[in-house]
Amino acid sequence: PTGSADALLLAKLGEREKSDGRVIAIVTADASDARRLMEEMAFFAPDLRCALFPDWETLPYDGFSPHQDLISERLAALWRINQRDKEHGADVVIVPATTALYRLAPPSFLAGYTFEFKSGQKLDEAKLKAQLTLAGYQHVSQVVSHGEYAVRGGLIDLFPMGSQVPYRVDLFDDEIDSIRTFDPDSQRSLYPVPEVRLLPGREFPMDEDARAKFRSRWREMLEGDPTRSRVYKDMGLGIATAGIEYYLPLFFDETATVFDYLGDEATVVLHGDLEPAFQRFWQDTKDRYRLVQGDPDHPALPPETLFLTSEQFYTRSKEHAQLALRPGTEDVADSAIFQKLTDLSVVRGAEDPLAKLQKHIAASASRVLLLAESDGRRESLLDFFRASGVNPPVFDSLAEFQTDTTEKIGIATSGLMNGFAWVEEGLDFVTETELFATSPTGRRRRRQEQVSDVEALIKDLSELKVGDPIVHSDHGIGRYRGLINMDMGQKNPVGTP
Repeated sequence: PTGSADALLLAKLGEREKSDGRVIAIVTADASDARRLMEEMAFFAPDLRCALFPDWETLPYDGFSPHQDLISERLAALWRINQRDKEHGADVVIVPATTALYRLAPPSFLAGYTFEFKSGQKLDEAKLKAQLTLAGYQHVSQVVSHGEYAVRGGLIDLFPMGSQVPYRVDLFDDEIDSIRTFDPDSQRSLYPVPEVRLLPGREFPMDEDARAKFRSRWREMLEGDPTRSRVYKDMGLGIATAGIEYYLPLFFDETATVFDYLGDEATVVLHGDLEPAFQRFWQDTKDRYRLVQGDPDHPALPPETLFLTSEQFYTRSKEHAQLALRPGTEDVADSAIFQKLTDLSVVRGAEDPLAKLQKHIAASASRVLLLAESDGRRESLLDFFRASGVNPPVFDSLAEFQTDTTEKIGIATSGLMNGFAWVEEGLDFVTETELFATSPTGRRRRRQEQVSDVEALIKDLSELKVGDPIVHSDHGIGRYRGLINMDMGQKNPVGTP
């Protein structure tokens, strides 16, 4: 589909599958598409529960572990997938292609190491501390990040994996008197909650049985003297060495994949050209394996034990209902569902810079929804539109605009990267990409890096009016007085620039 119509198509598919009690998994060619779909699908279907399964963001065989926040997000996503249609489940799971190749802990691990407790129930403090330690939580003096807990008298502070906020458990003797959230910066208690769910602190177990299995399987699967390896010796002491995630198969008799969490009824969407991503990943992985495989301190497991091959991925995906969205395969020009928009770009320096947009609005039978990427940008665009005689009313959501059929044009806030014509509904989505002829990848990059450059703040000089307040990067706050041509002495002999 053209523009960001793929997000709309997948949102409608997600709503249909949700009504039938099925999950859909979207495997994207790269991580940026996964993040884009998460944001855009929320605009088209705000009630659809989407979960992004992130990557570790480490290279294969790296000697350091992923950030705790990433592990927290991954565990939370896997737990939500397992909930199916329950209150906290996920209707749509979005997975970057290379992340889908990683072998995972089996679902039984997550089920066996997740526990809950509620306000009013009996709680053995010593037993809880032992459980937290075995689950991979770290005992600290002050809780500030995921996977930490602290005990101070009758108070237990903990930051569960997969949780947005930390919790403070107040014990009265051996009974939970109250559970409240708290601010990790100020350490002040906030609001009460009825219960707490604790996911494992890591993606592998660290109890005595698991460590014994790890050492046993190490001797089976890796050559050389295990006592020469610091990883092996640390495991005997109950220490998880940095980079231990790339020894995951040693903790389990059999590993799982993301397909094992999805279940048999899930629908799989292959978004983009996955094969080049798979080939690059496997080439890089094999190159890194050749570099590290002879290290006696950190011997490496063969890549096949850690990752799926592309053939294994496609074999598993074929067991599910499938939809493939291939790049370069666009709808026909007269598609009855989605079409490209005509050129609506601002005419720089013209008396009416919005002439193309106004002509489109007057000539088209479709309604037009203008989309700004933030509330601040929306207000800036409104000033720009009003200066050209276009005064669109503000709408809080797509549903509100669809309901109010009296207005032909409106403006809303959305992260939509590319506009398109939704012919079926008679709606045209116009984003800043179309108005200012910018690259959507450039918009995405600027928003992620939050670069305060001129282009990111005003998009185009046509938005600035004489007298507008501005902030100069060197001189601070001022007012825009216009542009003048300056002779910098760089002219040709004939006087041309």
